[in-house]
Amino acid sequence: MTMPHYPGGVWLVDFEFHPANGREGNLPVPVCMVARELTSSRTVRLWQDELARLPAAPFPTDESALFVAYYAPAEMGCFIALGWPMPANVLDLFIAFRRHTNGKRIPAGNGLLGALAYSGLDALAADEKDAMRDLVLRGGPWDAVEQRAILDYCESDVLALAKLLPAMQGDIDWPRSALQGRYAVVVAQIEANGVPIDTEALVALKNGWQGIQHRLITAVDAGFGVYEGTTFKLERFERYLASHRIAWPRLPSGGLDLQDDTFKDMARMHPQLSPLRELRGALSQMRLSDLAVGDDGRNRCMLSMFRSKTGRNQPSNTRFIFGPSVWLRGLIQPSEGHGLAYVDWSQQEFGIAAALSGDTAMMAAYASGDPYLAFAKQAGAVPQDATKHSHKAVRDQFKACVLAVQYGMGAESLAYRINQPTARARELLDLHRRTYRRFWAWSDGVLHQALLGGRLWTTFGWQLFVDDTPNGRSLCNFPMQANGSEMLRLACIRLIGDGVRVCAPVHDAILIEAPLADLDAVVAHTQAVMRAASAAVLDGFMLESDAKIVRAPERYMDERGERMWNTVMDQLGLDTRIVGAGGTA
Repeated sequence: MTMPHYPGGVWLVDFEFHPANGREGNLPVPVCMVARELTSSRTVRLWQDELARLPAAPFPTDESALFVAYYAPAEMGCFIALGWPMPANVLDLFIAFRRHTNGKRIPAGNGLLGALAYSGLDALAADEKDAMRDLVLRGGPWDAVEQRAILDYCESDVLALAKLLPAMQGDIDWPRSALQGRYAVVVAQIEANGVPIDTEALVALKNGWQGIQHRLITAVDAGFGVYEGTTFKLERFERYLASHRIAWPRLPSGGLDLQDDTFKDMARMHPQLSPLRELRGALSQMRLSDLAVGDDGRNRCMLSMFRSKTGRNQPSNTRFIFGPSVWLRGLIQPSEGHGLAYVDWSQQEFGIAAALSGDTAMMAAYASGDPYLAFAKQAGAVPQDATKHSHKAVRDQFKACVLAVQYGMGAESLAYRINQPTARARELLDLHRRTYRRFWAWSDGVLHQALLGGRLWTTFGWQLFVDDTPNGRSLCNFPMQANGSEMLRLACIRLIGDGVRVCAPVHDAILIEAPLADLDAVVAHTQAVMRAASAAVLDGFMLESDAKIVRAPERYMDERGERMWNTVMDQLGLDTRIVGAGGTA
């Protein structure tokens, strides 16, 4: 497909910038910009003082022109810092390259150098690029020689774009690239908004963390008895599991599987294990200094859009507040007079699977509001007047079965999750196949398409190429995850366009912020937008959402981390206990 005609020109643009005051989490400070029109080769080189004097970009940014960059949120962040109007049309060659190569082996990575190498084009040496980046990040002042060197370096990336665009032109999905470009602009605006953080609690936590670790182990381990000093003792943990009749997954060697993902799954099935999992994660992984919080108390980091194979964002687990252990989310606190809402699609994967497969029984189960209980009723396992309270144990088993299908688990893994014999797990999985026959036919068809056709794609064109070592579970799950990311992008684009302050996209949820007087109305609008986004992806089938609302001076909390947060705050002597997820005592 050929590139559309743009009478205002095709402008290849790159900025160099560093974070304000040299601190991660602050907004960018533009250092220079180079822009080049593709056809005429007209080039604009501007240093930071010249940029600051301009009310808008020195080239057309209306509908007549196309703005081209590689990972455009970086450039859009500089537009925001300068107060310039955003471009109407954006082509992000990073997104185009990721779409064109998603699932393929990329010898030199997904950066600009990697894209050039993949296309057989020359580029600046990586070590030279790193040296120039370090010079920029050092911050000013720069002498005249350094200024020229930085501008030349910036221009080298623009010249690289001038070579890369023609090489990639035939592989770009032009109609959908415009929508993806709009999302790149939105990502920059969300990154600039950031997530409000209680910086006083963060400083106290940083300063006191080393001193409270032994006391914290004592406090949390009192209910488990699995630590000896600071060492997690395997034999003690095995005794705890045996005494509480918890069947734990094991490795092929026969030993307990102690990976964090296993702990995460088991803690969902047995919530009493959550504090132990949080403790282990905090002792082994927590690096509070990496959390990117700016001078204004906002957590900002690169959201790394389209980084995952499913097209989801993939921000740093250490820099993004939603990356580390869930109890640290207690640091999220709206400013005075404001509130936050964490709005997430209800049972998103189940709803997407139902809609894409056209399974009417599955769609009816989703529409009931409780697909797990509906599944049990449809399978004849509980009476039609059953409730989640009257038949909780059965509902829990059917819920675990639904999740096992989504994760691609077999009978043995499901048996571990529900603490039942393997025969019971097989029975549940068989009930799922018999109840949702059309879904299973569709799912098997997805796998066949992937293996025979070598490619899968979403409603809006994000695609995955299948390599020579396919993972059947991941391939079957791709349509749910990838179409979920499509609807998230659509919702964020609409919300930002409507003036809603989006602080973060989080997998299948959106964190928004608003003045207290407007919060309820903004939440209702957000939920309406999310319903519409799901309908756009799922051919009219709407997914509902849940909203957790936090009003200042309350703080946000995931209920899984509440006990650990309170324990840590008690050890630090801070009066920031949380009573019920989202409420502060």
